[in-house]
Amino acid sequence: MALRPDWLPALAAFEAAARHQNFAHAAEELHLTASAVSHHVRRLEAQLEVALFQRHARGVSLTAEGRKLADAASTAMADVDSVLRGLHSAREEQELVRITTLHSLNYTWLLPRLPAFTAAHPHIRLTVDTEMALARFDEGGPDLGIRYGPGHWPGLTAHHLMDDAMFPVASPKLAGLGSITQPEHVARLPLITDLSRQGWHDWFRAAGVHGIKLDERYNFSDTTSALNAASFGIGAALARERVAAPYLTEGRLIQLPGPTVKTRWEYYVVYPAHRRLRAPARAFVDWLLATR
Repeated sequence: MALRPDWLPALAAFEAAARHQNFAHAAEELHLTASAVSHHVRRLEAQLEVALFQRHARGVSLTAEGRKLADAASTAMADVDSVLRGLHSAREEQELVRITTLHSLNYTWLLPRLPAFTAAHPHIRLTVDTEMALARFDEGGPDLGIRYGPGHWPGLTAHHLMDDAMFPVASPKLAGLGSITQPEHVARLPLITDLSRQGWHDWFRAAGVHGIKLDERYNFSDTTSALNAASFGIGAALARERVAAPYLTEGRLIQLPGPTVKTRWEYYVVYPAHRRLRAPARAFVDWLLATR
């Protein structure tokens, strides 16, 4: 006897009833009534000309024939469920974009702009990695990155995203700030540093200030921590324009006297030169380049 498509609803009802050993519980799972489940099972029994359940006062139990069919139906349903989950996961993987970037740029520049991207591309899922170490673009790794550097990396295609500049900032509540009216006065303040390639010595040199001793009192591993420390009033930090913008807008930091100095490095969108970008990653790159 061949399996017919019109048996599938009855088989689904039977498989649930066999698993629960209870028509009412199966009905709850399938969003049917208990009588509907019973009807499906009786119809299947009539078509197979065999009893699948023994009915008794306390409920139902499988017959030997019912147990054989239940085992086969359960295996088949599990196989179909596994394939469906795999298809769903594959579709989600195709719509996933993995991004690597700096924590400071992610926190102050990228995150505030992401709502515009998600509104335009609600089906695209994002994974953002902000580890300090440069990510490797191996198979299964990030699709693209936003890097701060010279603009050329072996094996990577690089698109210029935006330039940057640096200047000193401090909290309005920093003690002694009222007397800071010239670039050389900034050296009187406790200075906050991070691991950026260009630091206080570069800025003072560009400001024409020479022969002074700098009190680089606090050091942090990332720019965000340095700016947060400055916003609490412990010292002055050398800020990069792109990262410091929200702090200045909110009034948590103010720019101190002195020049705004263009940085040697700039921001780039990068991805493996040998690998064609998938459509969601290409959409994100296009959006980034249009956002700059």
